[in-house]
Amino acid sequence: MRAGYRHIDTAHAYYDEEGVGEAVKESGIPREEIWITSKLWPTEYGEGKTLKAIDEMLARLQTNYIDLLFVHQPVGDFVGAWKDMEKAVQMGKVRALGISNFDANDEVFNEIMEKSTIKPAVLQIECHPYAQRTEMRKKAAKYGIQVECWYPLGGAQSQGLLLRDSVIKKIAENHSKSPAQIILRWHIQEGFSVIPGATKPDYIKENIQIFDFALSNDEMQQIRSLNKEQRIFNATLDDVKRMVWGTKL
Repeated sequence: MRAGYRHIDTAHAYYDEEGVGEAVKESGIPREEIWITSKLWPTEYGEGKTLKAIDEMLARLQTNYIDLLFVHQPVGDFVGAWKDMEKAVQMGKVRALGISNFDANDEVFNEIMEKSTIKPAVLQIECHPYAQRTEMRKKAAKYGIQVECWYPLGGAQSQGLLLRDSVIKKIAENHSKSPAQIILRWHIQEGFSVIPGATKPDYIKENIQIFDFALSNDEMQQIRSLNKEQRIFNATLDDVKRMVWGTKL
């Protein structure tokens, strides 16, 4: 937050909610100026069960409301969870609802859309220049859902694949910026919400220094042309199910 960030993406599965709550409290920044996102794990899904999990989340975060709450994975009773999440909105405990990783297949996306009263405001998916998710973006746009991108820089799994791209590196040289800054600027100009992960202070500072320049239309198109729908995280829904039920929070 000292670097200027006001949107914090967290989750029960990340084991960082308590730390985020402490940091927000210690920052001295008014709560209403900070946007806190968190995510429920499938073991917390279920009507009646999820409301309790939300109260526990609020306690870990030391706040009386969450700005945006996601169902983290399209596994288990996410419809039951959603019903409780809608109740939490009505109670003022949550401001907006979102779906994370509901690009797994059409079935899970359609089910949440058909069975929800409060529609998802945000869809969080892997998205970056090599996987621009054009079809999923069209589907989200149809419902007025904002796309939020995780792994915008490719994540640690990519071992810097995107950062080594010759097109991105050339654009970076032209602007005296890093490849990471060019990629994040592309996301912003493309209309995405973007959540890069970083643990090193230098990278944290670098990632937010993208508002003092703009990419030209030609540069935007050059980066769009890199799309090959090449995902970095390639787990199947069955893989995710095994991971979910094998995880204890």
